[in-house]
Amino acid sequence: MCGICGVIAQRGTRVEPEAVLAMNHEIAHRGPDDEGVFTDGNCGLAMRRLSIIDVASGHQPMANANRSLWIVYNGEIYNHRELRRDLEALGHTYRTKSDTETILHLYEEYGEDCVTRLQGMFAFAIWDSRRRRLFAARDRLGIKPFYYLFERGLFLFASEIKAILAYPAVSREFDRGKLAEYLAFGYVSGEGTMFSGINRLAAGHTLELQESGVPGLRRYWDLPEYPQMPALSHRSYVQTYREMLEESVSSHLMSDVPLGVFLSGGLDSSAVAALATKIRGGPVQTFSVGYDEDAYSELPYARTMAYHLRSEHHEVRVSREGFFDALPGLIWQEDEPLAWTSSVSLYFVARLAREHVKVVLTGEGSDETLAGYERYAYTLLNARLDPVYRAVTPSVLRGWLRDQIGTSRKLGAKLARRLRHTFLGRDGASWESLYFDNFYSAFSSADQESLLTPQARLDVENPYACALAYWGNASGDLVHKMLYTDIKTYLHELLMKQDQMSMAASIESRVPFLDHKLVEFTARIPHSSMIRGMAGKQVLKDAMADLLPASIIHRRKMGFPTPWAHWLAGAQLDGIESLLLDPQAVRRGLFEPQALRQLFEEHRRGFRDHATAVWRLLNLELWHRVFIDGAAPQNDPSRGADLSESLSLSR
Repeated sequence: MCGICGVIAQRGTRVEPEAVLAMNHEIAHRGPDDEGVFTDGNCGLAMRRLSIIDVASGHQPMANANRSLWIVYNGEIYNHRELRRDLEALGHTYRTKSDTETILHLYEEYGEDCVTRLQGMFAFAIWDSRRRRLFAARDRLGIKPFYYLFERGLFLFASEIKAILAYPAVSREFDRGKLAEYLAFGYVSGEGTMFSGINRLAAGHTLELQESGVPGLRRYWDLPEYPQMPALSHRSYVQTYREMLEESVSSHLMSDVPLGVFLSGGLDSSAVAALATKIRGGPVQTFSVGYDEDAYSELPYARTMAYHLRSEHHEVRVSREGFFDALPGLIWQEDEPLAWTSSVSLYFVARLAREHVKVVLTGEGSDETLAGYERYAYTLLNARLDPVYRAVTPSVLRGWLRDQIGTSRKLGAKLARRLRHTFLGRDGASWESLYFDNFYSAFSSADQESLLTPQARLDVENPYACALAYWGNASGDLVHKMLYTDIKTYLHELLMKQDQMSMAASIESRVPFLDHKLVEFTARIPHSSMIRGMAGKQVLKDAMADLLPASIIHRRKMGFPTPWAHWLAGAQLDGIESLLLDPQAVRRGLFEPQALRQLFEEHRRGFRDHATAVWRLLNLELWHRVFIDGAAPQNDPSRGADLSESLSLSR
């Protein structure tokens, strides 16, 4: 695991090592063990290394034997030993034991097709000094990040946006066109970011840059189309999935340093921990996070599972004060607003794990590949009932009922929220309403009409454009189209949370549920083997029946809860409202002050549950202050407490 960055300047321009080192300094947390820099005229590469494989001799940037190729690389290649045997049989000679060198030899042998042979998580860039060409690639699911900027002949790339911003003369500007998508989903999907001009290399893509050209992008992998063929028996899917998951966990245990597992006590992390224990033949180290408010804590479930596995278990609790103290610093770590409150909790458990291990396995990715969220089952139900409802109910009556559910103050926030998830509270003729507004949007398109200022409304783009584009490319039935879209959008943001919160604590996280061969297999499983009633992941539940207690397998999903809604009371809510309405925030010209006041008043009086909306607004304002206004807490998340205190967030 590393942090990488680099520069390709215009021909005839010399890249100074000091400029590349300044970029590298911004991502020092990603690799506290080693650093390196290489320059070659108008090219500069740098890396920070967290030593996992071949600790002694895996230094980067790494060159091939004749020093014509130089690589910086972030990730782990789980099949590198098999690839090494094949490459040595073809005549390649190794100088190290690292997977970094394997990528170099693969590139020498196969060129840009080298990526199709890699099994793992990766983002890398190779400079070909003879051809004066940069070749970069990102893994199939987007587990490892790769950001870039191309402007006036200057190309910059890095594992984190803050490294790009550290290069001289790079401006920090909010891309206001992305505001609507952020308000709806909490993140920006596709290739864009919150920063004007800075993009991400899409998952499963390569990038090629000739010295005098513009970046050329190529997709080398996508999820397979859902097969139009007779399904296998449920038992066959269960057996094959178990075998493939066990193989994946085994490969992800590859490490030359201590390793553990994040354990929430949910099905996914428990499955990973149980398989790791079985494969290793003994206890593993497990790490869990909870809160001072027991009602929102999964620690009892984690303890049950730790006792079952006899693991060496460690816990940390997050207080309200600790949460708010860390928030500004963690926004700096993630580069963009935090989509979910669980990012903060993830950082605390990663920091705990770093005291004991360098690598952790996590349960990320199971829900998006095996239909684990309730929204999939709810949408199936809505899709079945809505046509009947529309056929027997006049449109005027349907519209009146939707308005009542959406605006009535007699229902109460809890009942209104439940009804809004059903076909009664949604316009079934609109997929955006029935699905995206229903399960993702803190602010629907209609909400944004009253929230945004006239100028902001002129700047924004369609909030659903990117998600709908992926939806249009998806194949198969309704469930598989939802899964494909989530894998391309929602899962990507989860993976960035996982990467950047763990790297903030200088620890590597691995996601065995997202081995690409396993994901390709799940794409062929019919939804009848995934969803039973209103619960998903039936294949995984049946596959793990011999290793997990029934109480863990069948307990209701909590989804990494935080007491955010509980904390939004009294002075805390008042402080956030004051922050969003102070002159510095209002001058941004994004939101109508009266609309903000109404939102806070509705939440305060229990008419509407705006907890998620408040989270998104708070994060956006803090992001502006940290990055655009320049109040960044440098390189240390704990220093965010100073900013938190000055904004009265943690009082």
